[in-house]
Amino acid sequence: MKKITTLILSSLLLIGTVACENNAKTSTNAPSSTEETGQVPDTKTVQKNQSDASSQVRRNQLNSDIRAREQRNNLTGGDADRANSDLSSEVRSKLEANIPKGQLTVSAKDGAVVVSGTVETQEQLDKIDPLAKQIKGVNSVKVTAKVALSN
Repeated sequence: MKKITTLILSSLLLIGTVACENNAKTSTNAPSSTEETGQVPDTKTVQKNQSDASSQVRRNQLNSDIRAREQRNNLTGGDADRANSDLSSEVRSKLEANIPKGQLTVSAKDGAVVVSGTVETQEQLDKIDPLAKQIKGVNSVKVTAKVALSN
């Protein structure tokens, strides 16, 4: 019985650790962590990401998600108490809606947001900081993303 209890508890801890991952990605090919820059995507990947992110349905979904989170936050009055996962997910949604060709990973901790990965142009790179700061609860933004070099 003790072995089963230990097995169940360790399984729950493992699942909890995986579920608490704070990184949010704008595409499946974005880096797994904010410590990585990421690779330059191939043409097929760029087209797939762009068609998904630029579709009106996806943009509406992202904007609806952002509004719902902001409304929930306003109702609870929890500007200072935003969950790290909420911040990273909301910033990711904002970036995905506004930088559709980016392959970005977002993490957040106590209002400090880190964004890494690749974008297509310097203009897109310059948009990251102001877009992230539009999200309530974001106190600072560190952008380690790079402009992808074309092949």
